[in-house]
Amino acid sequence: MTERELQIFLVSDGTGETVERVLRATLTQFRNRSPAELNVSRYKSIRTRDQVEAILEEAARIKAVVVYTAVSQEVRESIREGLKRFPVLSVDVLGPLTDVLSQYLESAPASVPGLLHEVNEQYFQRIEAMEFAVKNDDGAHPENLERADIVLTGVSRTSKTPLSIFLSHRGWKVANVPLVKGIQPPKSLFDIDQSKVVGLIIDPESLARIRRERLIRMGRDPAGEYASLTNIREEIEWSREIFARHRRWPVFDVTNKALEETAGEIERVVRRRKPSATW
Repeated sequence: MTERELQIFLVSDGTGETVERVLRATLTQFRNRSPAELNVSRYKSIRTRDQVEAILEEAARIKAVVVYTAVSQEVRESIREGLKRFPVLSVDVLGPLTDVLSQYLESAPASVPGLLHEVNEQYFQRIEAMEFAVKNDDGAHPENLERADIVLTGVSRTSKTPLSIFLSHRGWKVANVPLVKGIQPPKSLFDIDQSKVVGLIIDPESLARIRRERLIRMGRDPAGEYASLTNIREEIEWSREIFARHRRWPVFDVTNKALEETAGEIERVVRRRKPSATW
């Protein structure tokens, strides 16, 4: 091996993340070579034949290896044609697999650069939303309500937490605030954008059964006030009074409804109120 500097050109018509990850993964197999020995040049968002020509001409001049990804058929053909004029060591990371899958699936690829980056962005947004839902469950951190996309509120065991988690998996930042009879809800619930707030209600008999079953699972006496039908009716009536005073809050009855059904109804309302919502 000569002492010349080792050059690698990473070329992409998208963000360049894919080709860079492939390079990093491959270099782990060469334990006798230090990454510091390599001079890696990155060329992303390549769109034109002139850009391709300039990159390959420079690669040929300094004897660099060209590693490229191009989902655009036009850009890929430009690189392949350019390599005939500037014959350097090169690797097409996605092209061969794309061609094989296109033939096997009998379907043309979208050929849209940056789709993987878009998917990754959505993934990280979902993770952030899930973390938000967990952190802001059951009235914790009322100062964060302003940052939520959706704020669920209702008496205990009206599916606030399960709905928060379910909606967060769909990318919504959800907080939930319990309504406890005799305790004033946090002021921030009424100060934030009221189009975010969603009320939850349930049939008293169903709620009494749910609470009794929960107490039994916890090894506690189900005959107490928490699961008392009389007490529950008072709680629900009290929550209805709050909802009536805040008419901008849509109220959903969760009685005997699947989580997915209620979540879908909430999403439809939020989307109508927030047309710019990305989820």
